[in-house]
Amino acid sequence: MFTQPSLPKSSLQFYPAIALLGAAAIFLIDTFAPFNIAIAVMYVAVIMISANFLSREGLLAISAICIFLTVSSFFIVHSDDFESGAMVRCLISLSAILVTTFLALKNNQATLNLRDQAALLDLTHDAIYVRDTRDVIAYWNAGAEELYGWTRGEAIGRPAIELLKSRFPMPLKDITKELAAADRWQGEITHVKRNGTEVIVASRWSQQRDDNGRPIATMVTNNDITEQKHAEDALHKAQAELAHVTRLTTLGELTASIAHEVNQPLAAVVTNGEAALRWLQRDVPDLKEVQDSLERMITNGRRASDVIARLRALTRKTDLIRAPVDVNELLDDVLLLVDRELAAKNVALNLSLAKAPLPVLGDRVQLQQAIINLAVNAVQAMMTVVDRPRELRISTRVQPSDPPERTVVVEVTDNGPGIDPAAINKLFTAFYTTKSEGMGMGLSICRSIVESHGGKIIASSEVGEGATFSVHLPMKEEEKA
Repeated sequence: MFTQPSLPKSSLQFYPAIALLGAAAIFLIDTFAPFNIAIAVMYVAVIMISANFLSREGLLAISAICIFLTVSSFFIVHSDDFESGAMVRCLISLSAILVTTFLALKNNQATLNLRDQAALLDLTHDAIYVRDTRDVIAYWNAGAEELYGWTRGEAIGRPAIELLKSRFPMPLKDITKELAAADRWQGEITHVKRNGTEVIVASRWSQQRDDNGRPIATMVTNNDITEQKHAEDALHKAQAELAHVTRLTTLGELTASIAHEVNQPLAAVVTNGEAALRWLQRDVPDLKEVQDSLERMITNGRRASDVIARLRALTRKTDLIRAPVDVNELLDDVLLLVDRELAAKNVALNLSLAKAPLPVLGDRVQLQQAIINLAVNAVQAMMTVVDRPRELRISTRVQPSDPPERTVVVEVTDNGPGIDPAAINKLFTAFYTTKSEGMGMGLSICRSIVESHGGKIIASSEVGEGATFSVHLPMKEEEKA
């Protein structure tokens, strides 16, 4: 575990005086006090105190002085009689001084190595700090000082979460559980700097354990990604703007279908209204037929209202709204908008939907846009087909994935000329298009929409046999098997 490499100066300034007074007191007691014990053993305390402020050479000098004082005291007291007991006590004291000096030198060397390692950590621009099992900061490098604004002395000893006002991407207990299991964790955390501004960091945690496997400290390495996250947010906003423009463009291409879908229920309303009048104008009004006509008028009026509501949803510019969506119901809405396009281009629809509901969590409007783009692209791809009937196949199903979970798959297949193998890997690249009048954004936006929902989109084709676009979306969590 890292510890701060230097002691406070306020403590160090008293150590030399304490060591000097201690050595003098021990010498006087050992020389003049009538004790038959190894008083000189207490010189080890002088050596231990001196180890806190002296270099290797200074510590050796202090050790030599303590040995000299021990021997001098022995000769002063026992110059006339070298009794065996006094000799043994002197040897014990000298041994204790030598052993303590050796251990102090080793400890000083380890401390110097630790200081060198800590100095290396100060060279990095990463913010690095170490906290103990109580979340108290034990080490704080120069990168942390620069990023957060708190000095080393201000940060050490304070709880990290409290100091930085940390906001985690998931419950802290879940992070702690993952750290305990793998001794590693990484994620994005929002911190508050000393000046009150927020900073987003990519954080990596590494847990240290003792010889018995018990956690003793965690080293945290943080990189400032605030500007990167702001740039990503700006990019997502630009993509949303572009997706909105593309929706409007798609609706422009489907104007005939829209007019058909609205005019059809309106015409039915007029027809049923006229029928109701005729039934009322008979000599004996047939009220049952009048009621049936009025009910059909209401039904067709609601249908027209539903169509208009769907169109307004497609043209409305909104942020991503995640809600439960049944993919089969979503396709019903899409087909109402592209049905006229299919009829105008003489394309037959082959629909194969899963019998059970297919719930996903997503934005209904954006998913509609992605499927409409794929369907319109498929229709346009078949315009050169004249030797066989044009057929658009749309199917839905559920398939397991790895790790075991269920995925909703929507496949849009045409029987057009297919896609050149050299071009298939470029289809989802922005501004790449095989159409002379195309912008090259439709499939790129489809991929962005699908990936923002945690899914993926795959294109496959055989030249001359048509192309298939498969949209894979994760099923709504509570519906997973």
